[in-house]
Amino acid sequence: MEEISWQQFEMVELRTGTIIEVEDFPEARTPAYKVKVDFGPEIGIKKSSAQVTDLYSKEDLLGRQIIGVVNFPVKQIGPMRSEFLLTGFYQEDRSVVLAVPERAVQNGAKLG
Repeated sequence: MEEISWQQFEMVELRTGTIIEVEDFPEARTPAYKVKVDFGPEIGIKKSSAQVTDLYSKEDLLGRQIIGVVNFPVKQIGPMRSEFLLTGFYQEDRSVVLAVPERAVQNGAKLG
């Protein structure tokens, strides 16, 4: 594992947000949802593709607070432009468990 400096870590904008919309994403190569997340007034609402269909239904996700990387460049995923990275942990079967705050915090709060 390569080490990084504290300064490099500080460059990653890991922010909390609340999922406000979830849709199917049938055009995705791997099963996924389209999600919209409210990251608070400073960052606003961003959308992304989320490959979390193995463990989460659309209803499970709606209203859930998540942690996202909000300062990656926009990435084209099929017909959609993904504006942030939804964070999670891969299990042995490749399903993803979301990384979430242990308690509710303000949308846009920075992990650090």
